[in-house]
Amino acid sequence: MITARTVVAGVVGQPIGHSLSPVLHNAWLAAAGIDGVYVAFAPRAEGFAAFVEGQRGGGAIRGVNVTVPFKEAALAAADEASARARLAGAANLLVFETDGRIRADNTDGVGLLAAFDEQAPGFDPAAGPVAVLGAGGAARGAVAALLLAGTPEVRVLNRTLSKAQDLAIDLGRKVAPSSLAGARGAFAGVTAVINATAAGMAGGPGLDVPLEATPRDAVVMDMFYKPLETPFLARAKALGRRTVDGLEMLVQQAAPSFEALFGAQPPGIDVRALALKAMGQ
Repeated sequence: MITARTVVAGVVGQPIGHSLSPVLHNAWLAAAGIDGVYVAFAPRAEGFAAFVEGQRGGGAIRGVNVTVPFKEAALAAADEASARARLAGAANLLVFETDGRIRADNTDGVGLLAAFDEQAPGFDPAAGPVAVLGAGGAARGAVAALLLAGTPEVRVLNRTLSKAQDLAIDLGRKVAPSSLAGARGAFAGVTAVINATAAGMAGGPGLDVPLEATPRDAVVMDMFYKPLETPFLARAKALGRRTVDGLEMLVQQAAPSFEALFGAQPPGIDVRALALKAMGQ
């Protein structure tokens, strides 16, 4: 039941109808007995800055998770940012303090590494180079997390080479930019390939990259989860590669977000199962 004391939080993106974040957070709220609600917001691209500014002071909304295409804009809108958000150059969490400050964080990296631990046990991000496909806000979060975890080289591949080069300039000498056309060479010797683009989402054809050029023991991850097995992951499985799905990353990154938004650790219920049910899986 919504009351005058209900804590309101949510997720912001465009599009946002596919998001399972409300399923996860509202299930945790109910199980924990917290007077709160978590909803979805879909401002127009040009209206995101005004949306965020309108929450300053924390009078209506405690905070929001942020998804594509707003992660970089979210960091720019904040007054304070965590070290991992600054390194990533993107934020997936904004908290609106009552004194008017807006705090930014990035829990994507936490979720990404925890998802590898869960679905590809034994994977060591420091064991060798990793390839990341894409150069947007999601890719930046992944690259930052890998660098913090000790990955010796992160090879960033993007259709527009200049965007990958910009990311490398921002994140340092351990980032090697490349175009997607150079994927075969970039995949040589990698321990993992991470798709941080929306290609393949919601029934799209996915990226046409030569996954067969990866080592047989490489792990392949897709950061997006609709469908759960994207064409990218299906191709990786057909090649015998271990895979990590985006739903596991979503669940793992949601936990620290829940704590920041509602002031409590999420209760121990199987929210992945609830998400799969919501997806019709």
